[in-house]
Amino acid sequence: MTAPILSVRDLKVSFASEAGRVDAVRGVSFDLEEGRTLGIVGESGSGKSVTSLAIMGLLDENAKVTGSIMFDGQELLGKTDKQLSAIRGNGIAMIFQDPLTSLTPVFTVGDQLIEALTVHKSMSRTDAWNRGIELLRLVGIPSPERRMKSFPHEFSGGMRQRVVIAIAMANNPKLIIADEPTTALDVTIQAQILDLIATAQRETGAAVIMITHDMGVVAKTADDVLVMYAGKPVEQAPVRELFHNTRMPYSIGLLGAIPRVDKKEKTPLVPVKGNPPLLVNLPDACPFAARCPIAVAACHAGEPALVDVHTGGDGVHRAACIRSHEIDSNGMIGGVPVFPVPEIPVSALEEIPREDRPVTLDVQNMNKSFPLLKGSFLKRKVGEVHAVKGVSFDIREGETMAIVGESGCGKTTTLLQIMDLVKQTDGEITIAGTKVSELHGHRNERELRRDIQIVFQDPMGALDPRMTVADVIAEPLRAIGVDRDTANARVDELMDLVGLDPSHSNRFPGAFSGGQRQRIGIARALATNPKIVVLDEPVSALDVSIQAGVINLLDELKVKLGLSYLFVAHDLSVVRHIADRVAVMYLGSFVEHGDVDEIFDDPQHPYTQALLSAIPIPDPDIERTRERIVLQGDLPSPTEQASGCAFVTRCPLYQMLGAEQKLQCETEVPLLTGSSAHSNACHHR
Repeated sequence: MTAPILSVRDLKVSFASEAGRVDAVRGVSFDLEEGRTLGIVGESGSGKSVTSLAIMGLLDENAKVTGSIMFDGQELLGKTDKQLSAIRGNGIAMIFQDPLTSLTPVFTVGDQLIEALTVHKSMSRTDAWNRGIELLRLVGIPSPERRMKSFPHEFSGGMRQRVVIAIAMANNPKLIIADEPTTALDVTIQAQILDLIATAQRETGAAVIMITHDMGVVAKTADDVLVMYAGKPVEQAPVRELFHNTRMPYSIGLLGAIPRVDKKEKTPLVPVKGNPPLLVNLPDACPFAARCPIAVAACHAGEPALVDVHTGGDGVHRAACIRSHEIDSNGMIGGVPVFPVPEIPVSALEEIPREDRPVTLDVQNMNKSFPLLKGSFLKRKVGEVHAVKGVSFDIREGETMAIVGESGCGKTTTLLQIMDLVKQTDGEITIAGTKVSELHGHRNERELRRDIQIVFQDPMGALDPRMTVADVIAEPLRAIGVDRDTANARVDELMDLVGLDPSHSNRFPGAFSGGQRQRIGIARALATNPKIVVLDEPVSALDVSIQAGVINLLDELKVKLGLSYLFVAHDLSVVRHIADRVAVMYLGSFVEHGDVDEIFDDPQHPYTQALLSAIPIPDPDIERTRERIVLQGDLPSPTEQASGCAFVTRCPLYQMLGAEQKLQCETEVPLLTGSSAHSNACHHR
């Protein structure tokens, strides 16, 4: 056994607040050896990031930190900021969640790389410049000599994260801490970044702490896993042990709440009901007891310690649950699941063939471009941004249609075009049988808006913080002339429908959790009895445990009310679970379209294949044996009008074609061909 590069013992972090002392971290202990990866998972507020910031010595002055953090044989707690500055960026490097705020906007990328090198090493500027070029090339930045002179805002999100990784690698650190390094990135970019972190680990021999809420990322990258809840570890095990022999109900809940991209069966997800406790004056009891389906009286008698559990697997496996010995490897106690699977009714519409159902939304040949202007005073048009190009689809009653693709592909623009009821020059948008081109005046437009409503991505940003929940939900009703008494009765009905207590309708949005706020947004969208609900990334801002409850709610409402959904998401696991049909979008056009199972089980377009292969699966045995297609580069500019296939610059299939076939890709725009069940836009599929 080699000595651990990092040894944390009984780490505690508290902050003073008006409500009392906040115990953000309440006793974290672990060892991390050189070259190994520790995954730390848990919901927001569980103490993951505070733990990493305590290790780096980056906490605010009002933080009280006790315990021990031994790094490379030296104690970090008690060191001055100047002493820690000699270690940060040299012995320990950190990759933060948001790459834009990690980089100084007024300095070039080259300046920041050179600074990271020269602060810790006696290097000439020329040597540091050459090392910076080498690092940018290593992380896959094209034309590194030229990009050294670029500013951070000139890079895409994925490219900025590559620069941050290059800075982290600069001094060959012994420990790299990655705090949610892929949360804000597309799945294709996420796959590249995870591969780069693995490359950085191989190049430097560093140990890695991977902090994430994505269990698929943990399955792919981690050797050991630490599950945190309410500031403490509640389960600790080697990665395969944790996934296949889970012994803590909270960990079982996290795994059951995740939709799987590799699962065809649409069984309901298992949400972890309730919210994490406030970390102020916690009672001496299991902090998860209030949310635990198998809690007994003894769970409230004292907080359980993290103790060894015997599962017959390799490595040390610990869990903080007094009933862990009763739980088997299938997450069951006495043949009954720890978390019962909720029941969602089956829609009668499923018995009706798709072609026999009414069309709720029909879009034909939708196009949208934005003028590209130049000049500060007298602006002139110098080009166009082609956001949406010739998109056509329809949605039937009781059906969910999903649009997926990378950021910038035109998904949200498509939604906004529909919601704005924009007339098409050579196409048509038809909502519940009414053509947008035939609308005359605001009255007709307002009548049509009853049939189509939207739920936004950010539940807090979508709700007016100065209005009570009752006013928020009743606002669309009052806009169409519903009297106050009828509107108030409808508010109570809607709150009950989405699983909220109607007696809380006089509260403001700030008094609700993120998942509850999204339920309020859904209730408001349902106020006018719409036929179709547009959902723009409705669960991407939520923890997986809360996300599962919202997804189940959407499934249930679709059945109860016969709703149709137009769903936009970048998480294909969620799409696989909730959608009936899916369209894959690239640079404003659909490249594959059809039934969700057809496309997920037999992807034909190279772009779809790459998207699906990039989604991490929460099973280490499957995830580490999968063949992954990693796309190189970022999306081309939408200002460029490609003469042939828009995907040709990134297509792995194109690289294997003969000269004549390559010429066809470069000069002919592929059209969607195939059946309504499955069509794709590729010349060679």
